[in-house]
Amino acid sequence: MHNTHPLTNYFDCIYIINLLERLDRRAEMEEQLNKINLSLTHPKIHLFSAVKPDSAGEFDSIGARGCFMSHLGILKHAKSHQYQKILVLEDDLNFTSDFSSRIDQVIDALSKHDWALFYGGYLGLNGLSNESNQGVINISPLVTFHASHFIAFQGQAIADLVDYLSLLITRKGGDPRGGPMHVDGAYYNFRVKGSKTFIAFPELGYQRASRTDIHVLSWQDKLPVFRHVLCYLRKVKNKLAKK
Repeated sequence: MHNTHPLTNYFDCIYIINLLERLDRRAEMEEQLNKINLSLTHPKIHLFSAVKPDSAGEFDSIGARGCFMSHLGILKHAKSHQYQKILVLEDDLNFTSDFSSRIDQVIDALSKHDWALFYGGYLGLNGLSNESNQGVINISPLVTFHASHFIAFQGQAIADLVDYLSLLITRKGGDPRGGPMHVDGAYYNFRVKGSKTFIAFPELGYQRASRTDIHVLSWQDKLPVFRHVLCYLRKVKNKLAKK
């Protein structure tokens, strides 16, 4: 019997994107879930096998294409199962140290709104204040920020995003109408059309330092000796960066 949890009570499914060969990230994600009293074995948690294309196609890199197609695959899966609320987590996510003490308030506040997109974590968003202290903020579609490591979708937005992302990949890269791009950029372009978007404030999760699966690897990450050193240094950095 699995314990009840605010996330699994609220969302129909929680997807975690993970490349099959990234056992390190899978183990780290299991550790993060355990910290908030969840586990990969929970029936509402779906470990989604990330797409690994053979080529970049019209995208900037193979990784960018794989990330985009993984998110699209999740949205298609959710649409086919008629899920109304889904949460998508990438496997380089760390939950903040105050996650468990705040998540009830955040979910309670979110449930009072008819939202389309929700960001539990984000990058490039500064200068905000939440005077009402409700845990979530309705963010203007014109406010720019990025990241896709902790994002949720509700209702019609799921089906609409399937259509929108599917349309983008039929075009050439750089198409002025929108073409293949990093998925967080696609989500931004989607929400500027007016989708009601909320964010957790402060954020509930952040990206930890880890060898990238999206961008081209540095030469240090390609050499085994340096890769092991970098792995150790990243673990040290993550311990120092705990929020």
